[in-house]
Amino acid sequence: MNTRAANRYAKALLDLALEKNQEELVYKDMQFVAETIAENSKLEMLLNSPIYKISDKKTTLFTIFDKKISTLSNNLIDLLATNKRMPLFYTIANQYGILYHKIKNVVKASVITAIPLNDELRKHLLTKAQELAKNKEINLESSIDKSIIGGFILRVGDVQIDASVLNKLGKIKRELKA
Repeated sequence: MNTRAANRYAKALLDLALEKNQEELVYKDMQFVAETIAENSKLEMLLNSPIYKISDKKTTLFTIFDKKISTLSNNLIDLLATNKRMPLFYTIANQYGILYHKIKNVVKASVITAIPLNDELRKHLLTKAQELAKNKEINLESSIDKSIIGGFILRVGDVQIDASVLNKLGKIKRELKA
């Protein structure tokens, strides 16, 4: 995938959205686009396949996204069709989110737990993530992985705190072997 081209498209889209004061609206659009493509392997295959005509790809995207995303985001579909860059759509959507968070000074953090987070634990992890990010705004995404048994794995930028039971058991195992 040509990420340099996707970065240029995402940057241009963000610049235009900022100019029209629609950057948050387009951000929500791009999140919706990325989630939709990620959840539908057939749509991803269609966008990446050289077998299907550009017009068919464009029609499919308009059928799926029309009236669900802004005019600016729909114009991106037109532009990608014109420039024969449909396979970049998913990457552009993701890259837009990264650029949006950068200008809004938002740091992406992720937490993996064995069970769903309750409100108290979410607040605690959000506070810890803000400390690690030097009190910047945090976009905390959570996922569940039962294999960690308990505890959590928190990632903020390049920093990772692994307070999982699986990690602690691994440490004990290594110590016993030594």
